Amino acid sequence: MISVSHAVTPEPADVPYSPDPVGPAGRIGLITLATDFNSEDDLRAILPGDVRLFTTRIENANPVTVENLQSMAADLPRAAKTLLPGYGVDVAIFGCTSGTAVTGSDKIAELINQGMPGTKVTNPLLASELALRAVGAQKIAILTPYLADVTQSVADGFQERGFDVTRVMGFGLDNDFDMTALPPKALLEAALKVDTPDADAVFISCTAIRSAEIISDAEHRLKKPVITSNQALIWHALNLIDYTKPITGFGTLFDHAPQPTNQVEVP
Repeated sequence: MISVSHAVTPEPADVPYSPDPVGPAGRIGLITLATDFNSEDDLRAILPGDVRLFTTRIENANPVTVENLQSMAADLPRAAKTLLPGYGVDVAIFGCTSGTAVTGSDKIAELINQGMPGTKVTNPLLASELALRAVGAQKIAILTPYLADVTQSVADGFQERGFDVTRVMGFGLDNDFDMTALPPKALLEAALKVDTPDADAVFISCTAIRSAEIISDAEHRLKKPVITSNQALIWHALNLIDYTKPITGFGTLFDHAPQPTNQVEVP
């Protein structure tokens, strides 16, 4: 027997409710790489529950070379326009440390503001600089997953900002998949290895590596602050929206407020 379907008229749900706020304490927009496997997980792990993260992606290609990092910046204005159009975010994050190092922090902010005029902007290089100053670090040891020339561009970026770099190490990787595949245990061992007695802090570069989960252990063993790209990004973004609730489990950085800087965050 063949059943005959009948037209069904939609009914109103007629359930009283009050809309829940979306990100009641703030909305953070992340512009990450098309090849990124990690930063969203890292950032959301650190981010408090009353702040929401919204993501878009920028065109890029492996391998991670200086040339490829420089070329992807042109896509930033387009990507910025796709972050909650019509609603906007409170802070826009560019999620690439090495890309910022080769393009320049001010240029990154300028390109993002072309797509999102007036929005506060941060990036891993700016956020990490402010984080290192906040914990009182002048001499730093740097660990990266990158090739030697990309690693050098990150070290040069910190030296140009007045830091003394005591030691620099890189894993020599040239693509985001291999960077995210780095075991946290290997990152911890490398962080202990790159440290020097005179370093005030250890900086672990790259949003693509799973470094957030080793911060507390590394600080306990090194007896000094450890700053990572994603940790610094959340710390700075929360400060830009005047978020004051405590963040625990991701290092002593969250016990500090940013220090004054001459660098302009939003052109």
